Amino acid sequence: MSNVAIIPARGGSKRIPRKNLKPFDGVPMIVRSIRTALDSGLFDQVVVSTDDEEIADVSRAHGADVPFLRPAQLADDFTGTAAVIVHALQQLPAFDYTCCVYATAPLLQARYLREGFELLEQHADKSFAFSVSSFGFPVQRALTLDGQGALTALYPQFRDTRSQDLPEAFQDAGQFYWGRREAWLRGEVLYSPASLPVILPRHLVQDIDTAEDWTRAEYLYAALKAGGELQ
Repeated sequence: MSNVAIIPARGGSKRIPRKNLKPFDGVPMIVRSIRTALDSGLFDQVVVSTDDEEIADVSRAHGADVPFLRPAQLADDFTGTAAVIVHALQQLPAFDYTCCVYATAPLLQARYLREGFELLEQHADKSFAFSVSSFGFPVQRALTLDGQGALTALYPQFRDTRSQDLPEAFQDAGQFYWGRREAWLRGEVLYSPASLPVILPRHLVQDIDTAEDWTRAEYLYAALKAGGELQ
């Protein structure tokens, strides 16, 4: 079997400018994902899909391949990850398995990449396996604000249901997505029964979209590093 890791990393991030290159514990953020993918020993090739020459240069300097630059129409605020992966696969040799690894996943661990690959290999009837974590509180009891700024139940039908009687819910951990090549190219739906979960502990998960997210990720990373949990 042949595997490729594809790391999407456009240059035009808005909420955290240049976040893929912003230093995180001393190195550009994207370098952490590249190193983890390379160190996992799972991939025949680690490819960065970017529209940005500086990101391309940094990626090559740290061992990734950048065999093409992504076209501008696939590097705007509205292009989804799946379209970027399909474009990359159309430029590359026909690998059996593709893993999309996010560039802003500093808590990513190789052992979970391996778990995802093994899980997908073992289930021939499934198309994807990706990282998730459980919500810390039942999502059915979530609150929102009404038009006057007052609190209201997001799901009023569950307002009086005991939390222990509600099913556990999971969120996309935003770290990696293993998929069969054909499933990516066919545009199969990721959030569906075609996918298997790689369940991560919540303290290893932090999506990074805002400055607050970045700060929390730094705190988590420092604690994990001090505790020897980073692998």
